[in-house]
Amino acid sequence: MSIQFGELYSHAMPAIESKREEFKLYGYSTVTNEEIWKFCVRRKWRKKNIEQMPIHEIVNSILRLSAAEFMTFTQIEEQRDANWFSDLNSDELQLLLSPKAVDSKG
Repeated sequence: MSIQFGELYSHAMPAIESKREEFKLYGYSTVTNEEIWKFCVRRKWRKKNIEQMPIHEIVNSILRLSAAEFMTFTQIEEQRDANWFSDLNSDELQLLLSPKAVDSKG
């Protein structure tokens, strides 16, 4: 039996909300339901056909999610998406990235 992706999200919402509340108790008050779902889709279920997964398997993997596992994933995603050179203008970026001869005096 196949359930559409959006339906799975709504069926799993009680487990997602429970996990979000648990994270709040650990001090992670900014975690959203969508971030928990995104983690599961991208990390936990990345090699599975989510629409074919039984709802009990989806709920179980959400409830077994640890704060450490989630936060590690979040930090890696933030670093991957970060634009480290956003404060530089094009001239500064060109200067930084262009190879120059090392000063022989130093």
